[in-house]
Amino acid sequence: MKPKKRKVAVFDIDGTVFRSSLLIELTEMLIADKVFPAEARRVYTRAYSRWLERRDPYGKYINAVIRAFERYIRGVREKDFVKVVDKVAAFHRNRVYRYTRDLIKELKRKGYYLLAISHSPKYVVEKFAKQMGFHKVYGRILEMDNQGRFTGQTSFIEFIFDKSKIFARAAEKENLTLRGSVGVGDTESDIKFLEMVERPICFNPNQVLYQAARRRGWPVVVERKDVVYDIKTKR
Repeated sequence: MKPKKRKVAVFDIDGTVFRSSLLIELTEMLIADKVFPAEARRVYTRAYSRWLERRDPYGKYINAVIRAFERYIRGVREKDFVKVVDKVAAFHRNRVYRYTRDLIKELKRKGYYLLAISHSPKYVVEKFAKQMGFHKVYGRILEMDNQGRFTGQTSFIEFIFDKSKIFARAAEKENLTLRGSVGVGDTESDIKFLEMVERPICFNPNQVLYQAARRRGWPVVVERKDVVYDIKTKR
């Protein structure tokens, strides 16, 4: 007799559960702990200022941080990196949105299989998400050489940037059903997996995802300060 399939809820993490980006906080901590040189920050300082002043979109800022991370992670020892990962996960463990925190608790009570998918390094995503009760975590896989040092390359990069493929693979591997499934995302990179679930939720969406939600009639939820807004969209 085949085991009964479990319902699944899939969450993006950065900006959806965590109130920042794990990659940004990790990069900043690597600089603070002198694992990365201070000059690493120069790679994204201008992009950060332009985003802060709302001159450029957030995407340009995060892409600049990715460039800095990939450049300066080269040659870093895994054991030194893991120490910083542990500090970031511990320091930021409660810096989450109330809406998604409570939704995770509710779905967990109902027996859902909780799946986290992020573009941040798996090391830090896994540490952070497991603290919240997620069953499975997918994140950026950092390549290492045979000396235990990072090369600056990402393995399976095409896979991690298509979250729908990860979702489909996890659903098959973990014996999950899409019936009653829930998905929560905040950018256009989440659209494909949101199309797969029965209950898509666009949480604090960027402009591209918001417009997609309006076309599809997906619910939009915005949390600002201590208020959660449920925005109705029409097809």
